[in-house]
Amino acid sequence: MKKLIGILTIIIALTSCNTEIKDNSNRFKKGIFEIPAGEGYGKTTITRIDSLQIEEYDKVVSISNDSVTTEKKVKHIDTLYIKWKNNFFYTLKMKSPKKKLDKDPIYVQITKVTDNSYSFTAKIGFSKFTTDGTIYKVK
Repeated sequence: MKKLIGILTIIIALTSCNTEIKDNSNRFKKGIFEIPAGEGYGKTTITRIDSLQIEEYDKVVSISNDSVTTEKKVKHIDTLYIKWKNNFFYTLKMKSPKKKLDKDPIYVQITKVTDNSYSFTAKIGFSKFTTDGTIYKVK
């Protein structure tokens, strides 16, 4: 009898657990998204169509001429392949890598979902470099 009560207690505990992340992130697989401006970067606009992600952003570049240093915004457009493993994990890979680091895949784990955004942790290849951020759905 004690064994039956123990098993029932475990079953009730497992079925009554409410996960913080709900499986409603499918809506983030297609559309137009934004990442707010960060250090050295302007706002990033992301367009997802099928297996492609197109990112448009301004990068702030410092230009030095003798004693004068100025900052200039340079527009960048990157095209990446996006492959979803599930609604909470996807991989990005540059379509036309320009640098050695661009050849490594970017592994993205969605950590929190709201009505119009999700928070994520991204890791480049098998390096120790990780970054966190939030992506907002615009359309």
